[in-house]
Amino acid sequence: MFKNCVFKPSVDTMKWLKKAGIRAVKTMAQTAVGVIGAGSVISAVDWKMVASAAVVAGVVSILTSVAGIPEVEAEEGE
Repeated sequence: MFKNCVFKPSVDTMKWLKKAGIRAVKTMAQTAVGVIGAGSVISAVDWKMVASAAVVAGVVSILTSVAGIPEVEAEEGE
């Protein structure tokens, strides 16, 4: 489960940060699209709620990525 955990010495932290950041931004965009789509018309969209939901999704994505993400492989020899 923790094969590619960011806290392992064999995992490149900068590479992990970049990949986890990209993953978080994608998650935030997907969440925003979902929340915006819930409004029937563009004037009915609560933009504060969209931003809040997107930020929370980004934080959850980063926290989930701590356990490891497949985009970042641990170096061999461990």
